[in-house]
Amino acid sequence: MARYRGSVCRLCRRENTKLFLKGERCYTDKCAVERRQYAPGQHGQRRSKLTDYGDQLREKQKMKRIYGVLEKQFKNYFLRAAQQKGVTGENLLLFL
Repeated sequence: MARYRGSVCRLCRRENTKLFLKGERCYTDKCAVERRQYAPGQHGQRRSKLTDYGDQLREKQKMKRIYGVLEKQFKNYFLRAAQQKGVTGENLLLFL
């Protein structure tokens, strides 16, 4: 399984929430989300209005980053959750 080897604090800043990817550092004042409350990158300070699709994509990316799975793995988990009886979202969380 591949791992994300880049800066994880920028992932928290992109999602604008603490994902607790750095452990204890996220509980202190040194957390990047508290220091800079804007998205990373050259144009991060601009206000961006997300569409409905953009909101769904952000939530999916957030789930992938919290649990550390890649796109193909996440898709397979979703397909397995959709095949089972019950609510697909709850089944997906059980698989993760």
